[in-house]
Amino acid sequence: MFETAELGRKISKDEYRKVEPELRTELIMLQQQLREADFPVLVLFSGVDGAGKGATVNLLNEWMDPRWMETRAYGELSDEERDRPPFWRYWRDLPPRGTVGLFLSAWYSRPLLERVYGTIDDGAFHDRLDQILDFEKLLADDGALILKFWMHLGRKAQHHRLKVLENDPLQSWRVTPTDWEHYEKYDSFVEVAEHLIMRTSQPFAPWKIVEGEDARYRSLTVASIIRDAIRRRMGERRAGADVGLAADLDEGMMADALKSARRRTVLDGLDMSKSVSADDYDDRLPEAQARLNTLYRATRDSKRSMVLVFEGWDAAGKGGVIRRMTAAMDARNYQVIPIAAPTDEEHARNYLWRFWRHLGRAGRVTIYDRSWYGRVLVERVEAFATEAEWRRAYTEINDFERQLTGAGIIICKFWMHITAEEQLARFERRKETPFKAWKLTDEDWRNREKWAEYEQAVHEMVERTSTVIAPWHLIEANSKKYARLKAIDIVCDTLEARLEN
Repeated sequence: MFETAELGRKISKDEYRKVEPELRTELIMLQQQLREADFPVLVLFSGVDGAGKGATVNLLNEWMDPRWMETRAYGELSDEERDRPPFWRYWRDLPPRGTVGLFLSAWYSRPLLERVYGTIDDGAFHDRLDQILDFEKLLADDGALILKFWMHLGRKAQHHRLKVLENDPLQSWRVTPTDWEHYEKYDSFVEVAEHLIMRTSQPFAPWKIVEGEDARYRSLTVASIIRDAIRRRMGERRAGADVGLAADLDEGMMADALKSARRRTVLDGLDMSKSVSADDYDDRLPEAQARLNTLYRATRDSKRSMVLVFEGWDAAGKGGVIRRMTAAMDARNYQVIPIAAPTDEEHARNYLWRFWRHLGRAGRVTIYDRSWYGRVLVERVEAFATEAEWRRAYTEINDFERQLTGAGIIICKFWMHITAEEQLARFERRKETPFKAWKLTDEDWRNREKWAEYEQAVHEMVERTSTVIAPWHLIEANSKKYARLKAIDIVCDTLEARLEN
């Protein structure tokens, strides 16, 4: 695989000077056009030590406008990063649409090193690569342009390069004992890297192997590939505009057809008459909160994180349940994240980005008042997402939650269910109550008109995303008191089960 990157190709100064000005101009002009585009560009650099990864990134920052570029390099995990799932650090750093992100020592670095040094076997290595492919495909499906460069040097060329840097007073700091340790394992690195590239070079995120011996050659090669890829993607986007419009019209017709078909849903099986008396509630709530406090503290002390997800109809009582739960916790150890329409910053990135960024550290509780399930609920019903986008979101969400539980995070998901009649009664009471009237919006009334569509969306959401590791809990919430007690008991039961494992 790497023989073609060990040919000793060079570009003379004269040839370089002829090409460089025009290439730089094209890149900067494309970058300005990219600012108005609906996709980000992610450029990953991996490869042999001394092959020019850092120098190439510095050159791109010099040639292009750094205001619309983000450069991220990764080393050992910080304490903050260890407290979260492995991909959190990368989700946090994703560039917004219309910009370029340059990544050094990113998500391929750790599995590569661990396999070379034998701390993981082939099976675990393959699992890591599959997780990376899932991550990259999710980003690519959302429109991201992903380019991956393997900067290569032959064994002799690497030895020469490290010696030159080591003997240069201005560059010697670049060479560390770890670089020489890696050099001693050169054959192992190449073998593992070859397998890595073959397994993870996909049409949506291809690898480009670049010979790194000659700085001028590698600079022009990388810059040209980036230029051509951005230009091609922008052309595809323009050509696809008319096709996209036709697809949207077809989806609209399909949505109209679904309106007329009322199918039985998982919500129909709930007994909405369930309730508790005021006296029973007053007796049981303090006991339930005390139990929750004990289990919450045990979870915190064991450095286990918890994520609580609340979805449900408008006025279903999500806030009331959350307040009764947080009353049993220390405010320093939880955060409630209310989710509304995405901000400009959030809208410029993949829809999961804003949820990744809010994940708490080890021992913390993160409570989402509405969540990533908006993708398959409101965004689906209101056509804020295309059918292709919300349909693939089930797989993306399951993978997201699998990463959370794989990192030891405990997940509880609640759908707070009320009948349409009970919602109407609550709306009317809100309208007449001064300190609650602000909660009622025109959008709340409009959503009632699409009740049947939302029921179908909820049914499919539960069907597709209620898993063993993160099941849905459907709460009969016509009685607020009953709903609060049931939700607290479910959290307590879940914590008890997880703490025993």
